[in-house]
Amino acid sequence: MSDQSRAKATVFIGGLDTQVTSQTLHDAFLPFGEIVDVSLPKPELQSSADTHRGFGYVEFSLPEDAREAIDNMDQSELYGRVIKVNQAKPQKSADEKLGSRTAVWEQEGYATKYNVGGDEAMDDADDNKPEDPMQGLEGLAEAGPRPL
Repeated sequence: MSDQSRAKATVFIGGLDTQVTSQTLHDAFLPFGEIVDVSLPKPELQSSADTHRGFGYVEFSLPEDAREAIDNMDQSELYGRVIKVNQAKPQKSADEKLGSRTAVWEQEGYATKYNVGGDEAMDDADDNKPEDPMQGLEGLAEAGPRPL
């Protein structure tokens, strides 16, 4: 299955209670079609082995099943909480701009686009500095405008 068709067959489920397990999601979404995979991402800082981040993904074998699950399960109640069910977005690639884990200035192409990093860029920056308005005021004995 290609990544694009796989993304169309995967739904995102948000607003999950901490008691929800992979088996719970599997059982709740089974009526809509054959389920290939269920995942509940764990928090990056492991505080408890049984907790998840409050959302999960269910991958169906067919994109039509995913659409059916979205239509029927969005804004429904699971363990006393209203859940949101949407089409899952594809996972971001490492070189993606906004929201990636790499700083913008470290991404390929940034230095050439903004002319950063070369000695010439630093020299040009020095030439374009505005003149210091406080320059030449060291000899004044008193504050205020000079008499004409």
